Amino acid sequence: MDEVKALVSDIKNRNLKPIYFLMGEEPYYIDKVSDFIQETILSEEERGFNQMVLYGRDVSVDDIIANAKRFPMMAEYQVIIVKEAQDLSRTIENLAAYAAQPQPTTILVLNYKYKTLDKRKTLYKTLKKAGVVFESKKLYDNQVPKWISRVLAGQNYSITPKASQMLTEFLGTDLSKISNELDKLKIVLPEGTQITPELIEENIGISKDYNNFELHKAIGYRDVLKAHKIVKYFGDNPKDNPIVVTVGFLHTYFSKLLYLHGLKDKSPRNVASALKISPYFTEEYIVAARNYPMRKVSGIIAMLREFDVKSKGVGANAVPQRDLLKEMIVKVMN
Repeated sequence: MDEVKALVSDIKNRNLKPIYFLMGEEPYYIDKVSDFIQETILSEEERGFNQMVLYGRDVSVDDIIANAKRFPMMAEYQVIIVKEAQDLSRTIENLAAYAAQPQPTTILVLNYKYKTLDKRKTLYKTLKKAGVVFESKKLYDNQVPKWISRVLAGQNYSITPKASQMLTEFLGTDLSKISNELDKLKIVLPEGTQITPELIEENIGISKDYNNFELHKAIGYRDVLKAHKIVKYFGDNPKDNPIVVTVGFLHTYFSKLLYLHGLKDKSPRNVASALKISPYFTEEYIVAARNYPMRKVSGIIAMLREFDVKSKGVGANAVPQRDLLKEMIVKVMN
C-alpha cells in the first residue's frame, strides 16, 4: 500500500515515466493505478485525441509499439492503456526493444493481471531502468483485516476487529469485492462511523452470530450448544455457508493452535505476533490451547483433512452437508 501511495504521489507531481508495467496476482491495485493515470495525466479536452485504451486480446505487441511511437496532438503527452495485457504473455518479450528506447511523449500503461514477468529476462530488466514495474501481490488472509482498517481510516471511518474479520471470512482476499462492500456501507453511514458486526449484518447481510469466526470461537471455548446451533444454521443455509470453507477455516484455526503449543513465550503480545492475529483475539487462542492439548490438536488436524476430502464428495456422495457438519463438530469437540 505504501508503494501505491508513492506511485500515485509521483504521478500527481508529474514525475512521470514513459512506461508503467502493472503486474501481479491482485488486480485491485493494478486497476486503481491504471484508472488514476487514465483520469489524471491528460485534461478532459486532451483525452479525445491523445488517450487510447487497447485490449490484449485484440492487439499485438507490434500494434502497441506502433501506437506508442506516435506523437501527441496539441498536448504534452499521449496516454496508451493496454488492459488485459496478460493475453499477450507469449509475445510480451517483444516489447523489450521499445522499452530500451521509449517515446518520451508517450505514457504507456500495461495491465498484466494474475501473472508476473520473468525477472531473469530482458524485458523486466529493461523496464526497471526505463519505467516503473509495479507488482501487486495478493494479501494473505491474516493481512486483509488490517488492510480493511487502514483503508477505512484513510476515509474517516473505523471498524471493530470482529467486523473486519467477518468481512474477510465472507469475502475472502478479493480486495475489489471488499472495496465494493465498503463503498456500499459508506453510502448509508456518515463519516466518523465505527463499523460494527451489527451494521454489517444490517447492511450487507452477513450474520454476526452464525459464521465461521463464531464457530471456531465456540469450539475454542468448548461451548457445545453454540457450536451445534451454528452448524445447524450452516446446514439450513448451505449455499451461504459451504462446508468446504468451514473445514478450511477450522484447519487454519487448529494449525495456529498447534503453532501456539510450540511457543516458549506464550505471553499475549508474543502470541499475537507469532500467530499474526489481532491482539483482540489473543485471549481466545490462549483459552483454546488450554482446552485442546497438543496431541488433541494434531488429531483434529488429521481428522479435518479427512472431512475436507469428504466435503468434496470423495467417499461421501450420499451424505448431506448438514450431517457431515454435525459429525465433524462432534468429533472435534469430543
